[in-house]
Amino acid sequence: MIEVRNLGKRFGEVVAVDDVSFAAADGKVTGLLGPNGAGKTTTLRVLYGLLLADRGDVLVDDINVTTEPQRAQRHMGVLPDSRGLYVRLTAREHLRYYGRLQGLTAALVEERIERLVGQLEMGTIIDRRVQGFSQGERVKVAVGRALVHAPSNVLLDEPTNGLDVGATRAMRHLIRQMRADGKCVLFSSHIMQEVTALCDHLVIISGGRTVVQGTPEEILTTTGHESLEDAFVSLTGIDEVVA
Repeated sequence: MIEVRNLGKRFGEVVAVDDVSFAAADGKVTGLLGPNGAGKTTTLRVLYGLLLADRGDVLVDDINVTTEPQRAQRHMGVLPDSRGLYVRLTAREHLRYYGRLQGLTAALVEERIERLVGQLEMGTIIDRRVQGFSQGERVKVAVGRALVHAPSNVLLDEPTNGLDVGATRAMRHLIRQMRADGKCVLFSSHIMQEVTALCDHLVIISGGRTVVQGTPEEILTTTGHESLEDAFVSLTGIDEVVA
């Protein structure tokens, strides 16, 4: 489970996150939504320990990310907005490297790699260098890297960005499988069709603040709209900007 309480983060005079609070439960897919510049990526980076918050608390399975970042990171698998792969390493070497960084034994790492090869259909690319991989193949490696230590919480920053139809369907299937396995899945996306198909709970932020959170049905009822896209536009003020 992930809990974010009154999170705030500035970069000089720029307020990236002003007051964000939400909870993401185990066995649920929680969508973190907001227009460009709303603070989604900054929130995620604070959550997985890449940035330090100026105020507020982030708890992952009741572990404070600020005071115990490495312990918290063992409970998280992260697919960042920038995939950050090493082009001279093979897919297998990526998974092995990150497994060992997470403290897994050599034998357990190899066991997990074989499982992920089947789960992510990586058989044809597992021993190839990443240089020259397609976008879909790169995402598979990045997802495998995030899951190699079997984390209970998975953070995905726009996981289908740049993927073709087949790879997108495979990613959605994987997210549903992680939910069925009882994992806490938190992901950001701009694709409302994806949000509607996957999310059990939504957190909408705008201007660095939490605007609303709840189930898709609760948000539709609150706003009086029939589609999540219309509700999102109304809550974030995008319609006023366009007008």
